[in-house]
Amino acid sequence: MSRPEILMPGRMLKSVNDALDQRFTVHRLYELADREPLLAEVAPRIRAIACGGGGPIIDKALIDRLPALEIVANFGVGYDNVDAKYAATKGIIVTNTPDVLTEEVADTALGLLLNTVREFPQAERYLRAGKWPRGPYPLTTGTLRDRTVGIVGLGRIGKAIARRLQAFDVPVVYHNRSPQPDVSYRYYPDLITMAKEVDTIVSVLPGGAATDKLIGRAVFDALGPRGIVVNIGRGTVVDEAALIEALTEKRILGAGLDVFEKEPQVPEALIALENCVLLPHVGSASLYTRDAMGQRVIDNLTAWDEGKPPLSPVGETPFTGWKTK
Repeated sequence: MSRPEILMPGRMLKSVNDALDQRFTVHRLYELADREPLLAEVAPRIRAIACGGGGPIIDKALIDRLPALEIVANFGVGYDNVDAKYAATKGIIVTNTPDVLTEEVADTALGLLLNTVREFPQAERYLRAGKWPRGPYPLTTGTLRDRTVGIVGLGRIGKAIARRLQAFDVPVVYHNRSPQPDVSYRYYPDLITMAKEVDTIVSVLPGGAATDKLIGRAVFDALGPRGIVVNIGRGTVVDEAALIEALTEKRILGAGLDVFEKEPQVPEALIALENCVLLPHVGSASLYTRDAMGQRVIDNLTAWDEGKPPLSPVGETPFTGWKTK
């Protein structure tokens, strides 16, 4: 029996490539300058896609070109790079890699929050510039000691962040589409109301039309001049232009961002600001965690090949059985 054929539109980890090559025939589109001839040849035989957030979009047009497609195995907990709703109409299962990156991203969120509130990167630059002998770094306006954090998106990662904040004795509240039954934190059905009653927001929201620029001028004005915004979810959730204005005009105190609207492009106006901390999307970027994420991609595809349920289907495509081969 011939090996199942998989499409890999963008680059993935070597460990993922090596493991998939042992079991499947993998067609790597990203290796070709002109991808159309290969895609036209193999499209009728492609039964699976292995992809990640940094690669091409798995949209309706691509899905329609692959009549035998049964599964899209996505690298990453976010999957706004895949049209999961359309995949569902075709009986295609979409999987992601939750759980294995939860703790790493939560660690990054706390580190980013501390760096933003206490200005640690700015203080390090002060030392490296040789300014310390001329006087100490100014006392920081911000501290965690008198803050309340509102988490926007209290899913797996949001709850892990909340646990860490509790260990820091920092009060936590949250905004979600609906309340979470397994937590005691105060729930706010309205984001603006929450922003008025806290001074710090940590966003863990996914991308997509429903969350696009959700955190904008109205939220910043509700937070006020002590406000801190941290985004560890998707860059499109925060209105960057409005954020730059709020930071420039000191209508909020600061921001810590690991994600951006059009990454890896970051606005020069944002880079020039001193009251923000910027990271190049490193939330889960450790070898340990990325290897675990890669293994989840492999495990989902292996389960599919063996006719078993996938480990982590996304909400739009609950598993009820595989398409008839």
